[in-house]
Amino acid sequence: MLDPKKLEELAKQISNAVPPGMRNAAEGAETRVKQVLQSQLSKLDLVSREEFDIQSQVLIRTREKLDAMEARLAMLEAQQQADNS
Repeated sequence: MLDPKKLEELAKQISNAVPPGMRNAAEGAETRVKQVLQSQLSKLDLVSREEFDIQSQVLIRTREKLDAMEARLAMLEAQQQADNS
């Protein structure tokens, strides 16, 4: 799903945004923020980058095959019209 290192970086950035006077009270905030983010992100219907890239390639190949089939169909239809004329 989401790279744990990126999640940790995001939690750290949020924790660092806490004003210095509140930092003592927020020592556990980084861990808690990470837990909340992970919990909320796990509810989303996300795919990995690898899966997305694979599906993109499948779509490209499918589009190429469809274009070739449409061209062949047009050629066959033109041939049929020429034969009927």
